[in-house]
Parts: sequence; structure tokens; C-alpha cells
Amino acid sequence: MLEVEDLHAGYGLTRVLEGVSLSVGAGEIVAVLGSNGAGKTTLNMAISGLVKPRAGRVRFDGRDITGLSPPEVMAQGLIQVPEGRKIFPNLSVRENLELGSYRRAKPNRARNLERVFATFPRLRERVGQAAGTLSGGEQQMLAIGRGMMAEPRLLILDEPSLGLSPLLVEEMFALIRRLHADGLAVMLVEQNVAQSLEIASRAHVLENGRFALSGPAAQVAEDPELKRAYLGL
Repeated sequence: MLEVEDLHAGYGLTRVLEGVSLSVGAGEIVAVLGSNGAGKTTLNMAISGLVKPRAGRVRFDGRDITGLSPPEVMAQGLIQVPEGRKIFPNLSVRENLELGSYRRAKPNRARNLERVFATFPRLRERVGQAAGTLSGGEQQMLAIGRGMMAEPRLLILDEPSLGLSPLLVEEMFALIRRLHADGLAVMLVEQNVAQSLEIASRAHVLENGRFALSGPAAQVAEDPELKRAYLGL
């Protein structure tokens, strides 16, 4: 579904991505792993149209989407749940969710709202509550639910476990498994290496704007350098 070929991107004179290539197939979870500053969020933004690539190509479902605006990218069904949740704190849970279908899938809003509530029963309980008063885990659920409202064909999750307690991290990865079981393709961008490798089919480790390691997740997990640098083994 998603093909990124030799992507270069940055900000002003700063070069961040230096020739990144990856693909995500239909119904697949692909993990992009790395520490802060490795270029993970820049990669997401370049794919989603928020940063214009300096070189390279991005294709989605066979169509060249390089340089398209974020609304045009979203219209294709490539939806990003950004790092830090980026919810609207003064709006209610329902209003945040409904905004997710503003540019895509508006006719199916009621049906998709029920789907989100079935996935996240806690959001139904807090439907009229201001989003800013939710717990961190509930806000992450809301951010993912808002993405689901747009009927994604591929969902980019940027650091979904960031700032969550260990128990909520387990819950978040269990949720990603459920979304995948329903047939949704996921590009999982995370610092949580161990749990990401458990649920992904393939993985890439991003360091200094390049992939230092790529391959099947089980193979990447056994790499001695990854164990030393990220798992402390």
C-alpha cells in the first residue's frame, strides 16, 4: 500500500532524512524504531504532506502522492495519529471524534462513531466530557479513535505509548493488535522497541536519518547491536 523510495527531507539548512526507503503492505504492521532525534516524526510528516520532501518518492496504493497537501493525502485514506495526541482540550470527546470525519467519511459518521465506542467503551462513558480532562491513556484512545473516524486504509501511529503507565502501554499494544486483526495496515513509529517488535511483521531502525537495520521483526530483534543499544542486553 505504502512505498517510500529514497526519501530526503529536512528543515531549512538542516538535513534530517538521508535516503529512507520502506514499504507497508495491506494488513501489515511495520515498525519504525529509533530514539529521539532520529528522524521518525520527520518521516511521518513527509509521508503525510506536512513536510515537502527534497528528493525521493512516496506512493500510496500505486499513486504518487509526493508533495500533495495533507488534506489530499488524508483523502486517500492515509491517516496519521500524531505524537502528543494533538486533541482539542476544550472540545468534548464527541466533538473531537466528529472532527476526525470532517474531510473524509462524513456520510458514515454515526456508524463510525459507534465503531469507535465499541473499541473504546471508556470514550462512550465520557462522550460529553471535555477532552482536556481525560487521563493520558484516555486521550491517546481519543486520538486513535479520531483517526478511525476517517476510515483509514493505513494508519500511522506516532509514539502511541509515549507517556503512558506500563499497564496502559500493554493495553495500547493490545489495541494495535486488535486493529490489525480487523485488517487495518499500521505503520507503528515507536521508541518502545521490545513490544513493537513483538507485534510487527517487519521493522526498521532509524539512526541519524538513515535505516541502520531493516528486516523481519524476529530477525531484527535478535540483532546483537540492537539488543545492546535499545534493550540493554
